Amino acid sequence: MIHTPALSGLKGLRHGFLTRKGGVSAGPFASLNCGYGSEDLKSNVDTNRKRAAQELGLSAENLLTVYQVHSNIVVDVTRPWGQNDRPHADGMVSCVPDLVLGILTADCVPILLADIDAGVIGAAHAGWKGALGGIAEATLSAMEKLGARRKNTFAAIGPCIRQASYEVGAELRNIFVSRSYESSRHFTPSVNTGHFMFDLAAFVLDSLKTAGVGVVDDTRYDTYKDESLFFSYRRAAHQEEANYGRGISLIALEEI
Repeated sequence: MIHTPALSGLKGLRHGFLTRKGGVSAGPFASLNCGYGSEDLKSNVDTNRKRAAQELGLSAENLLTVYQVHSNIVVDVTRPWGQNDRPHADGMVSCVPDLVLGILTADCVPILLADIDAGVIGAAHAGWKGALGGIAEATLSAMEKLGARRKNTFAAIGPCIRQASYEVGAELRNIFVSRSYESSRHFTPSVNTGHFMFDLAAFVLDSLKTAGVGVVDDTRYDTYKDESLFFSYRRAAHQEEANYGRGISLIALEEI
């Protein structure tokens, strides 16, 4: 499990960005695949999620994930829900201790947030669509409704695909630049004509800082490059693999 200094120093908070190690799944899902959306055996995913929750010393019954749809929709989590009752969203906030907010990724950016003074946490899934659509900002706004203050909020982004691994077409760059010309600094020309290397992580970090987050941290891991530690949708596609697993990032308030 990977921790960041920004969140590790907060008393009453548990968090972690888990790697793909330590689970029971095999093949392209080896081994800590926590995504029900994969074609892995449900029993394997159940066991993996139980192990993930145990890494935080909490119950798998309280580990909650949403049905991620690359949106800017955020839900307030007040109690556990069943797997079939997952809301369609990409952000979660809560002020309830021992509820574990989980974000599933395989290249997209997982964001964990906490205002420990207010007793409020948040978690978000940011692919390029969600990042551009304002999922980071929407999660912060939802945290504010529970009493959090942005200047008192600590945030960290986890392992994700990094600029050196993320080649995109000119059409994607144009979408970002049409919203804000400043976004152009996150795209550098690729060796392939008409393509660019996109720094999605930097875009998300800038979004958090611009939104007024007090402290922002970055794990700096590249999911595409390190196959031994992380799942990667793009790597699986490039290797012509039919399936891939999902890693999980977790955050929870401790019961005081």
